[in-house]
Amino acid sequence: MQTTPRTSDTPEHQKKPRKKPSLLLITVILGTIGLIGQLLWVNWPKPTAESEPLATELNEVIDRLPGTSDALIYLGLEDIRQSGFWQEALPDSIKQMNWLQFDTTLTALARENGFRPAQDIDTLLVQFQHRNSTTQDFLGIVWGDFPDGFDMQALEKRGRQATTIAGQRCAGLRDDLWICRPSERMVLLGSSSGILSRYLQKSSSFLERDSTTAALIGKAAYKSHLWFTLSSTNWTIGALQSLTSANKDLQTLGNLNRIRQLVLSLKLDDGIEGQSEWIYENRRSAYFASTFLWSALKLSSTPGTRTPPQIKQLLDNIDVMQNLESVMITADLPPELFSRNPDPASSSGTPGPAGAETEERRADAKPRSAPTP
Repeated sequence: MQTTPRTSDTPEHQKKPRKKPSLLLITVILGTIGLIGQLLWVNWPKPTAESEPLATELNEVIDRLPGTSDALIYLGLEDIRQSGFWQEALPDSIKQMNWLQFDTTLTALARENGFRPAQDIDTLLVQFQHRNSTTQDFLGIVWGDFPDGFDMQALEKRGRQATTIAGQRCAGLRDDLWICRPSERMVLLGSSSGILSRYLQKSSSFLERDSTTAALIGKAAYKSHLWFTLSSTNWTIGALQSLTSANKDLQTLGNLNRIRQLVLSLKLDDGIEGQSEWIYENRRSAYFASTFLWSALKLSSTPGTRTPPQIKQLLDNIDVMQNLESVMITADLPPELFSRNPDPASSSGTPGPAGAETEERRADAKPRSAPTP
């Protein structure tokens, strides 16, 4: 007997339900996009601000430096004292402090002659050189107004020995401290007579001989007030480990042991502008260090943390960015960060001179448009 085939209840041409993409596939796609983005970011050179040029006279002095440099420090005290930050933001008590300290022998010499380093020095340049595993040589070049007690006759009487180098009389105040007066407004300080001799008798160009330090000087954004370069890996790691000695996590996650060179520069205007570049051995180390430092800054400045409000405000004005093998840290600190605490009357809303002045400023500001730069 012939039977009829059983027919399906569903239509013959009904579409099958579309399968949703699996969670694993979505994860793979997103991970691939993130990896590509990370690779592009790590290898993309970011734009940086153009650095200020070196003054011609300072460039000539640096080019006379002997040997190669482990560290080079510049302090333009005359320009700092003329800045708006120094004149308006700092209290007189700090301005009058003897915050620029020297060796005990030099400190005694300064006190006996009424020499005030923080007020009488205009410019200071110090170079450190590696002599051996335990000893560093140094050369200091100081410009300023010096009293009569700093003339060479008085210094030779005070010193243990004296000699003539390139037509200049030099005195040894100690075996490891020599002093010379090439001009009325200049004093040379050195750890030996040899390093003074190599400066006074220039043999070749320092900027050509020490290409690492020359490159770091070029990276310093500001060159009028304060800048320093650390060309030696040991100096760089040691300096950063000293600054972060209280935070072991920062030492580890910041990849401090992989930093090779460092440069920092500051400019004092109404506030403080600063830039520092940490140069790592490769781009991967710089990327992980910048990621950690950026995260640490953001977490510390978020509401709800125990960070004091003043520190949060400070951290909000600091930026961290990876740029190839470097970590760029920039800061633009307004003068309000360094001003004294407001009057309690004004902060509590009680009428008073400070509060009245604040209210007057607010009232004047309301009808005005946005201020022009």
